[in-house]
Amino acid sequence: MSVIQHRDLANGRWWQLSLAEQLGNIGSEISRAVKWSGRNPTLAHGALERALELFDLTLDDPRHRQSPPRLREIARAREVVVDFFDGPNEYGSTAENLQRYFDAYALAVRR
Repeated sequence: MSVIQHRDLANGRWWQLSLAEQLGNIGSEISRAVKWSGRNPTLAHGALERALELFDLTLDDPRHRQSPPRLREIARAREVVVDFFDGPNEYGSTAENLQRYFDAYALAVRR
């Protein structure tokens, strides 16, 4: 990634969100990437880049750095997303199961 797209969030605001809020927001970008992947590759790629930036901000969150299992989960989710969009899809992911994974976090935030 070359340009920081979430400058405000990169200045620490992202770290004030709960993990569910962070993953729910990442899921929004994943949803946009899926939506545009067949129609507008430029928009799809932009959404994927924003999602990866948010993943990286989440991985840098000092709260998560204290929990290796949590870091592994976040890193694995990032790996699966990259594998789905830009890799050979070794994990056999579908847009639907990615959406279901991230929607669970978005729903948790609303409760």
